[in-house]
Amino acid sequence: MTITRAPALTTKRGAAEYFTGAVWLEDLSTGVAARLRTLRVTFEPGARTAWHTHPHGQLLSIVSGIARAQKAGEPVVELFPGDSVWFEPSERHWHGAAPDRPMVHLAVQQTDDAGNSASWLEQVSDADYRGETK
Repeated sequence: MTITRAPALTTKRGAAEYFTGAVWLEDLSTGVAARLRTLRVTFEPGARTAWHTHPHGQLLSIVSGIARAQKAGEPVVELFPGDSVWFEPSERHWHGAAPDRPMVHLAVQQTDDAGNSASWLEQVSDADYRGETK
């Protein structure tokens, strides 16, 4: 067993190339020598990720607010505090906050051999975000 005491968390703004709107990231796995990465992510209303995939999948657990998520080719779904969603490895998807509510989720994913936990794609269109396309 290895115990890693919580460091002073650093909150950083999500890069505009990966997010639409204001998104704040806190890496909860800092200092842990493992391939598992855990982030607490805060989305302002309407903020969302770009389309992306994860080499080993991703688990999201909604902490507060209302989330929106979409797997490519399927309808947008809303998620609520206590809900979890699993995205399969290489499954193209996005997630973010509802238009009128902020949202916080925990994101858990494993890195690949090169240390990458995500492959980022294009931004989510407003039509996709509104659920007007599949």
